[in-house]
Formats: sequence, structure tokens, C-alpha cells
Amino acid sequence: MKDILGELEARRDAARAGGGQRRIEAQHAKGKLTARERLELLLDEGSFEEFDMFVAHRCTDFGMQQDRPAGDGVVTGWGTVNGRMVYVFSQDFTVFGGSLSETHAQKICKIMDLAVQNGAPVIGINDSGGARIQEGVASLAGYAEVFQRNIMASGVVPQISLIMGPCAGGAVYSPAMTDFIFMVKDTSYMFVTGPDVVKTVTNEVVTAEELGGASTHTRKSSVADGAFDNDVEALAEARRLIDLLPLNNRDKAPVRPFFDDVAREEPSLDTLIPDNAHTPYDMKELILKLADEGDFFEIQADFARNIVTGFIRLEGSTVGVVANQPMVLAGCLDIDSSRKAARFVRFCDAFEIPILTLVDVPGFLPGTSQEYGGVIKHGAKLLFAYGEATVPKVTVITRKAYGGAYDVMSSKHLRGDFNYAWPTAEIAVMGAKGATEILYRSELGDPQKIAARTGDYEARFANPFVAAERGFIDEVITPRSTRRRICRAFASLRTKKQANPWKKHNNIPL
Repeated sequence: MKDILGELEARRDAARAGGGQRRIEAQHAKGKLTARERLELLLDEGSFEEFDMFVAHRCTDFGMQQDRPAGDGVVTGWGTVNGRMVYVFSQDFTVFGGSLSETHAQKICKIMDLAVQNGAPVIGINDSGGARIQEGVASLAGYAEVFQRNIMASGVVPQISLIMGPCAGGAVYSPAMTDFIFMVKDTSYMFVTGPDVVKTVTNEVVTAEELGGASTHTRKSSVADGAFDNDVEALAEARRLIDLLPLNNRDKAPVRPFFDDVAREEPSLDTLIPDNAHTPYDMKELILKLADEGDFFEIQADFARNIVTGFIRLEGSTVGVVANQPMVLAGCLDIDSSRKAARFVRFCDAFEIPILTLVDVPGFLPGTSQEYGGVIKHGAKLLFAYGEATVPKVTVITRKAYGGAYDVMSSKHLRGDFNYAWPTAEIAVMGAKGATEILYRSELGDPQKIAARTGDYEARFANPFVAAERGFIDEVITPRSTRRRICRAFASLRTKKQANPWKKHNNIPL
């Protein structure tokens, strides 16, 4: 018996060593942790239960049968994050560069199947050179098997991807279908074709970092939701995100103890809106003052900054926030902000996370680049996302809500449950100046008359009371009481039940 136990321990030690000490040191020299070190930081101490530690590849071409390391380049299993179960896989770059083989893919598929079956999130740590060339089409088939499971798991369990090294070619499409992607600055990159192929085909000279680094994907492409300085910070933020999310689409988000007064008033909010309607202010200040303990987890902070998305807690419960940001493009909606917010709203709706919408929107961004880029269809994505959402929806209009953008931002007409406005709100088809220049075009030659007409329009429409008279606004509230009002609103909606007509699936304007 001792001999057998000794052999077991020796085999385990060999599997844990991955590609060997020399390759582990090379990984550390790049500022990267190993696959197992990452799991130790991500999961609660001592909670990891490994699957398939001894699985080895079955390839016999190119002399591969001579090198069959246990685990085959990926560590899989389950563990807990703050006591809640998650399934994980972590690719091991020290074994064949983390390349995906048939058996490597089978290990990932196994834990994804278990995650859907048992209703727990999947966290994938990607650090791979791509498909294992020696296995040819078998490795490509492995990728497709993983893709199919990403699709089936979408909207059923949260899926989070951590890109902690290279992720190229077909490998990028698995993270692309997950709910959130985090990258590490300077050590991770994602692209369909690498710099060498780009140079050959298009004659463009570009570095891996410029082509698919963290900065590119968080600022330009919107592929990634966040970028962090190192592996440790990325894993800590992943834990923080998991803490905010439900385990699956039939579960509620966790309720955490909170130490903030629900009825807390914020007198500073009474002066948040500047006297001049054209002066910007920081919408994040409002978000932080509404949240329990001022804690806000922002999603895609560096992309489409004219809209803010992320999670807060109210009375200990997770709430998704979508807010126009007057500091950037005056808070206008455009192609990028519509896409960003629509995807976030759909995630919240899929996982029963209530949505708080903070509105200060002067309209859609005008211009040929927007129209040629399809702002109509992209804007319709956000409209569609809000309209189909059946989760509790509370909206607060702080200042401008003009034109179609008023409708889009979770208005009463898109089944908003509670629609509040501050006394500073202006709900109208358009701004006073533009409206009077259209309505009184014949008087444009007389600046005094136009000024008087503009003042009259402002007095009649630059307030929330016309909308309130029609019931489109449920209540005009004092800014300082906003936290108390929205907490009570969401509390009253905890038992909300709303269903859309049966359909196989909708056809959102993609």
C-alpha cells in the first residue's frame, strides 16, 4: 500500500510541476504567475478540487508520443470564492505553450458541462499559444466544442475570462462569447491574426501590444471590460466581481451585510447640477453617493466614457447602473455608448439583476460618421435591451432628457417601474434654443423676439412637471433624498413578476 501511495504522490508532484522548473522560472521572469498560482489566488484557500490531473494527450505524430506531461497544459476543477462555488480552468503556458489539444479541450468541456448542470459560474484563465499544430483538425474540433458550450452557458451561468498571456487565432472566440473579459497590461494580448500575418497580408507594421494589447481592447475595440497592472490585481478584481453576481440565472445575487443608512440624505446632491445648463458635472459622484459605502464596480471604464456602466449595492443587494456622463460628449448617446450599455442591460436582465438608470442625455450624437456607422441600428440595441428587460427598473432623470434619447433611457414607455425626476430635469423634444428656431423661423431676424420665445419655451418645457402631469414621471423628488427613494423603490419591486410573450428567441438589431 505504501508503494502505491508513494507512486500516487510522485505522479501528483510531476503533474503539479507542469513544464518543469526552468519553464516556471521563465514564466515568472515575464511577470506572470503559473496556472496553479493563479488558481490559489482566485479561489478560497484550500477549496480547490482538481479534475483530470493525470489526463495526457493521445497524439503520436511528430514524435509527440515521447512527451506526454500529465494534465496536458490546463488545470481544471472547482472551488469557492467567498464560500460560493465556481468552476475554473487555467491554461498552463509551461506545457507546450498552453496550446489546446483534443484532450485539453475535453478537460475544459467537462467542467463547463458541470457548471451548467450544477448552476455555478465558469472562470477561464487564458494563457495559450493557440491550437496545437501537431494535432491539426483535432485541436480545431476541440475549440469548436468549447465554443458550443460557451453558447449554451450564455445567460445560464456567468462566464468570466481572464486573459493572462497570449490568446490568438480561434482561441479568442471563446472569451469573446463570455460575459466579462479582464486583461493584464503588458503581458496579455488578443488578436485573430498576429503582427507577422498582418505585415504579410496588409503591409502594416504593428506590435503585438498595439494590435491586441490591454489598452487597445479596453479603449478602442471594447473587447475587454477591464485592464489591470498584474496578475494579482486582475485575480483580486475577478473575486470582487464574482461576489456581486448570482451563481446562475435562477438564483438571486448574494445579499451582503451593509453598514450604510438606507435613509441617508446627501445635501451636496442639491447643488450637484450647475446653474448653467451647458456646464458638465461628474455623474460618478452621484453614483458613489447613492451606493452602499460608496462602493462602485465599473465595467468598461475606458471605453465610450459618455456612458457609465457597473454594479453597486443598495441595502446589500446588487444593482446594475447605467448612467449618462455629462463630462464626455455632454452625455450624448452614440454608437459605442449604445452598444456598451445594451450589452450590460442584457446581462443584468439575464441574471435577474435590477437596473438603475441615471439620465442626463441631450440626444444622439449628430454627424456623418455616426450615421454612416449605423447609429440608428446601434441605438436601437439599447432601446431593445431596455424594452425587453423584465427585471426591476428604476430611473432618475437629473437634468436633460431630450428627444428619442429620453425614450431610450429606460423611460416609462419601455416598462420602467419607477421613473423619478429631480426638479432640475428638462424633459422635451429638444433644447429650447433649437426648438424656438424651428417653431419661430420667421422671427429669426429679430434676436429680442427669439430670446423671448426661448425664455417662454424654457418656462413651459424645461422642467419635469409637464411629464409628471401626464404620469410619465411618477414623482419629482429632492436630490438629497435620492438614495432613500430608490432603495424603497427597489425594495417594493423584489417580488416583481413580468414575462414577455413566448418566442424561440428575439431578433435584436445586431
